[in-house]
Amino acid sequence: MSHPLYIAFIWHQHQPLYKSPGSGVSLSPSQQYRLPWVRLHGTKDYLDLVLLLERYPKLHQTVNLVPSLILQLEDYIAGTAFDPYLTASLTPDEQLTYQQREFIIQHFFDANHHTLIDPHPRYAELYQQRQEKGQAWCLANWELSDYGDLLAWHNLAWIDPLFWDDPEIAAWLKQGRNFTLSDRQRIYSKQREILSRIIPQHRKMQEAGQLEVTTTPYTHPILPLLADTNSGRVAVPNMTLPKQRFQWAEDIPRHLRKAWDFYQDRFGQIPRGLWPSEQSVSPAILPDIINQGFKWICSDEAVLGWTLKHLFHRDGAGNVQQPELLYRPYRLQTAEGDLSIVFRDHRLSDLIGFTYSAMPAKKAAADLVGHLQAIAKMQRDSQSEQPWLVTIALDGENCWEFYPQDGKPFLEALYQSLSDEPRFKLVTVSEFLEEFPATATIPGGQLHSGSWVDGSFTTWIGDPAKNRAWDYLTEARVMLASHPEATEENNPEAWEALYAAEGSDWFWWFGAGHSSNQDAIFDRLFREHLFGIYKALNEPVPPYLKQPVENHQAQGNHTPQGFIHPVIDGRGDEQDWDKAGRIEIGGARGTMHNSSVIQRLWYGVDHLNFYLRLDFKSGAAPGQDLPAELNVLWFYPEKTMVNSPVPLADVPDAAPLNYLFHHLLEVNLLTQSIQFREAGDNSQWYPRFSRAQVALNSCLELAVPWADLQVPPDSPLRLILVLADEGRFSNYLPENALIPIEVP
Repeated sequence: MSHPLYIAFIWHQHQPLYKSPGSGVSLSPSQQYRLPWVRLHGTKDYLDLVLLLERYPKLHQTVNLVPSLILQLEDYIAGTAFDPYLTASLTPDEQLTYQQREFIIQHFFDANHHTLIDPHPRYAELYQQRQEKGQAWCLANWELSDYGDLLAWHNLAWIDPLFWDDPEIAAWLKQGRNFTLSDRQRIYSKQREILSRIIPQHRKMQEAGQLEVTTTPYTHPILPLLADTNSGRVAVPNMTLPKQRFQWAEDIPRHLRKAWDFYQDRFGQIPRGLWPSEQSVSPAILPDIINQGFKWICSDEAVLGWTLKHLFHRDGAGNVQQPELLYRPYRLQTAEGDLSIVFRDHRLSDLIGFTYSAMPAKKAAADLVGHLQAIAKMQRDSQSEQPWLVTIALDGENCWEFYPQDGKPFLEALYQSLSDEPRFKLVTVSEFLEEFPATATIPGGQLHSGSWVDGSFTTWIGDPAKNRAWDYLTEARVMLASHPEATEENNPEAWEALYAAEGSDWFWWFGAGHSSNQDAIFDRLFREHLFGIYKALNEPVPPYLKQPVENHQAQGNHTPQGFIHPVIDGRGDEQDWDKAGRIEIGGARGTMHNSSVIQRLWYGVDHLNFYLRLDFKSGAAPGQDLPAELNVLWFYPEKTMVNSPVPLADVPDAAPLNYLFHHLLEVNLLTQSIQFREAGDNSQWYPRFSRAQVALNSCLELAVPWADLQVPPDSPLRLILVLADEGRFSNYLPENALIPIEVP
């Protein structure tokens, strides 16, 4: 019997609790929420995703709505939630304080400018003034109308293009400038109107059978770490753990029960699926999930790989080898009963999340469909009697900010192609499991303890700042336990503050790995939630909670924090490179000393390209202050291949310059021309075709397609940059090191 290829999309919609429980002083309503992301993502991302899907009734999907997100949506709909951005937006122009004006200039461009600011001429005009002339100039020179327009556009730009045919919204977009307080009040009313449709639309589509809505533990905690922070050492045996071991497994059924009851109240039925926060699983959490009544959970292919002790390799096109292991549900067997689990295809999910936004919509959709068609062919060739299920699961909100028109052209092209392909069948996870119950089994105790990030918990524990936060949480949890009279019934404030503090997001932003211009606010919110526990118990607040968990000053060197998709124009757009790795060159000792013309090196990747950027001292000119030739050389530490030495005169015989390399890209900084070469026998270099892009303006930017290098996914490689004049070695960077890169 031949089966279609079953495909399960799961979109995860989540925001942490931005609602502050207070910091020891009476809060005005405008201080109630520290950040606006529930309101802004609510108008841009949650409703349009399912409205677009509704136009393609053959396509069934799953959407996960985290309780902490729904709680905050309900506050905004009721008009009781106010954040500093909203308060400023509803303040008459002439009453804006100096501090508010500073805040507006600094934060009302918090958006991807390529997709949310540049398409709107007036918004783009104000953005360019701030970028080119600086915040101080804006403070000194802006008129009230400039502030009024910026307040309006910050809110308008976050309204999804799907709603632009609304007559009021269309009129505002056409108006462009000279917005009044009355305009901004009506924009706020429109935001609340859009928010009010989100849950009813999901409920309606679930009742119609096109959608399955799932839930997550109440405030999105990492359940395995609540059970035991020592579980961090399953994937990383030498992990440095917090001073105090957090072991409060009793909090797990509380989070699950609250999510279950919350869901039943909003959707009129019980949930079947659970998205464990950050796809984090461990044997210890399974009994509580089963006892609560959930039928299935999802996790990542890395977790399956660790569980089966099988490394998922991919071919040159990125398709999984031994796909029959990944594209099927499993049954976790425990003493409490069984639980189904599906594992997502990490690469296909990441392509949507991080890469397709940089491609034309139809080309991106065709690429994804092509991967799925390749999987369908493998299924046919295998002559398997068992149907295959490809699970694509990812964040359903943040990626769209990087897509033109919030991803609408991409999703329309994708959904149309998926509807037209007779060999595909899009299903909810429960639909598939009801028709084809899992036959492959995994003993519950064999399940790996890990998350979607490298199959480990290092994103949330192990770093000094993350561990400090766990120690603070442990102290507060012990304090709550010392008050047995403080139950959820008679002291809900203490327990709600605990649940909020146990959320995963605070630990995500602490320490190395992730950073934003709101790190200090996340730090403050975490401590305010802990503060709320002590306050509710009438206990003295530890002095350390009045100090930040970590220093939030700008970091120096750091590794990449996510995929990047820079526009290669030589201008070094700050948002394009904000997740790139960075190496400070100008301050290093030795060859590239403080007077170095090259100040900083940036590097990063996506699924299409490797990216490099060099920042120069102001006014530096190639051929004068700077050598005219840049050589980028690739070293492959784990590959047996033909390699050759650096093809320049006067190269010092010292590591890493005396290594042998396999690929070389020569960039002429005067002409911005390139030559790409590959190593051959007898230390020779042979020309090869390259689609690399280079641009030199205020900085040098370079994009090299992975297709040029022809290296398989997940390969490690190392990089060195050598400067030369007329074929003679001049200098190299980074000093005494190679840049480490992982092919996605």
